[in-house]
Amino acid sequence: MRSVGEYKYWVYIVSSLTGTLYIGITGDLYARICRHKAGEIEGFSSTYSCVRLVYYEAFDDVRKAIAREKQIKRWRRDKKIALIEKMNPRWQDLAETWGREMLLPGQRITKTP
Repeated sequence: MRSVGEYKYWVYIVSSLTGTLYIGITGDLYARICRHKAGEIEGFSSTYSCVRLVYYEAFDDVRKAIAREKQIKRWRRDKKIALIEKMNPRWQDLAETWGREMLLPGQRITKTP
């Protein structure tokens, strides 16, 4: 099985709180999702506040990733929703905690002066 670092391309779906979907492709999923969350992806994504990562797939070949992105974009909305809900039935933001400091059980955040 491959580790996350071995994949080079990602097809992803971000959603607004009202369910508007944006489908994209990237070579750096973490950086791209951070840009979505910061409102830095101009156009459709920022207009409709598509900031919640609800689905992603990893690829090691850019041609396969592009083909998959195009395929998903052609689907009807109900098929896209079924794809999301197979991986993420509650539509949780899969990147909600990305970039946050991780604490072990019982550990507290200590502020240095």
